[in-house]
Amino acid sequence: MSDRRHLLINTPLAVAGAWCGAMGRLGQLQGDSTRLAPKAKRVVMIFNAGAPSHHDLFDPKPDAPESVRGPFRPIATRVPGIRFTELIPDLAARADKLALIRSLHHTHTQHNSGMHWSIVGKPYRIDSTLINPGSQDIPSIGTLVGWLTRREEPSRLMPPYVITPHPHCDSFAYITPGQFGGCLGREHDPLVVAADPAAKDFSMKSLEPSKDLPLDRMRGRDHLLGMLSEPAPVFDRLRRKASELVSTPAVRAAFELSREPAKVRDRYGRHTWGQSHLLARRLLEAGCRFVTTVNGPSIVWDTHKDNFNGLKNRLVPPMQRAFVALLDDLEERGMLEETLVVWLGDFGRTPTINADAGRDHWPQCYTAVVAGGGLKMGQTIGASDRIGAYPKDSPHTPADLHATILSALGYDPHSIFYPTPDGRTLPLSEGQPIRALLS
Repeated sequence: MSDRRHLLINTPLAVAGAWCGAMGRLGQLQGDSTRLAPKAKRVVMIFNAGAPSHHDLFDPKPDAPESVRGPFRPIATRVPGIRFTELIPDLAARADKLALIRSLHHTHTQHNSGMHWSIVGKPYRIDSTLINPGSQDIPSIGTLVGWLTRREEPSRLMPPYVITPHPHCDSFAYITPGQFGGCLGREHDPLVVAADPAAKDFSMKSLEPSKDLPLDRMRGRDHLLGMLSEPAPVFDRLRRKASELVSTPAVRAAFELSREPAKVRDRYGRHTWGQSHLLARRLLEAGCRFVTTVNGPSIVWDTHKDNFNGLKNRLVPPMQRAFVALLDDLEERGMLEETLVVWLGDFGRTPTINADAGRDHWPQCYTAVVAGGGLKMGQTIGASDRIGAYPKDSPHTPADLHATILSALGYDPHSIFYPTPDGRTLPLSEGQPIRALLS
């Protein structure tokens, strides 16, 4: 093997393959990019893969027939007139810090396409679970925030968009399109943690320098490789960014949960969801703009069978604990006012309980929850009908939610455009900001 080839192989490009931060396409932001007055500085999206039942959590229907309402009683919350179910008393006690969009809807009935619509704000070309990401994909809200951040701060080291612990998917054979760089290019892929933050030996190995390659030697090799390589600006930026990531202790430290006190880790829950939420808080503190915590793996909220026992005994306890810990921790650190928290899923679940004591897919109406970000809390936006089947008033789409997120961050969703492979440009969102949240 030649010395040059050896240098190429030993340069830490695997890091840049996961996150290629310095390669923004610098001529492609079109339209008026003037920032609005931002209410929020950062976003964490809690995504519940598989779709939680809105009836059994945030939108109870106690007056509906028994075949619809289910066994969980409605309870009062901290906000008069807003009720949750008895499954989430800790969130009910913090309802004044939440706003509920009870009229979200779209028309894709399958998980991957449904997740695509929820995170991209547009339908996928087919309604299917058996799909995967591609280079023509329209980017998700997190990808777009990362793209905007790289444009504004081209020299930043901290990845602007991180997904933990694993990407949106319906099994690891079928990964949700849209969450990667797509039509913006692989350089705008998020960094995916791809490991369990609750594991005793958790670390971001892709960010760790080789034990056999001290940092001074790695920098020397990087310098030499730069002299040996033929001019290739894109590759050179990628190589330098990878080297900077690996050689920057502050970036690695943001992922080191072992730095947190045991009582803080316990507060979030010593499980994957809890530690992913804690990792999200650390990453936001360190300078990430958008972190998605996927409450998975895969589509664990897909409760076609035994919905009620599954929610009560397996799914809701870790979700509620992690969600509450994140809200309280952000508030205690003075971060909640500038951090927009979004709780979301693929779609909702059927009003009618099926023969297996489960609920099936239902995109026609579901609930999203937001907190913080300087938005107006302690309210419901829109409402579902008597059985939670369709929006009764103020219907909203995922695109409206995205337009609201972008507006809260200070971006006009309609006057900033990104390029598509066919030469067109698209606005950041075609939805309408939800003014009741922003006012």
